[in-house]
Amino acid sequence: MSAIPILRRALVLGGIFALVLAIVGALVGFLVAGGIGVVSALIGAAMAFVFLGITAMSILLASRYDVLAFFGIVMGAWLLKFILFLVLAVALRDQAFIDQTVMFVTLVVGVVGTLVVDMVVVSRSRLPYVSDIRLPGDPPQRPHAD
Repeated sequence: MSAIPILRRALVLGGIFALVLAIVGALVGFLVAGGIGVVSALIGAAMAFVFLGITAMSILLASRYDVLAFFGIVMGAWLLKFILFLVLAVALRDQAFIDQTVMFVTLVVGVVGTLVVDMVVVSRSRLPYVSDIRLPGDPPQRPHAD
């Protein structure tokens, strides 16, 4: 068994969460700051989903390689997310079409929410802690074609 179905489920549920966040955030943003609040909430929700997607996709991609490449890909994705966040924060800092408070709150709720989604998906998964082990009395393993 592999972690790929778990990561796919986390990605799908995270996307659903981001969509709900975009709708609720846009509504609250409209009530707080009008049209600027809507745009800000949508940008914050999109950023949260992109960061979730980068993490999940990097792990899905890296799982095809050996351990050294796995950690290199995952750390490279983390560095990409960090740089992307800094670039977006600087680029959007003084824009007239952004309400910084609405975008910040939406982004924080998005990051915390996607972490909760990940935690729930992983905690409910049935992935064994130990793999490739044979116990006495187990039938002989058949070679499988990769």
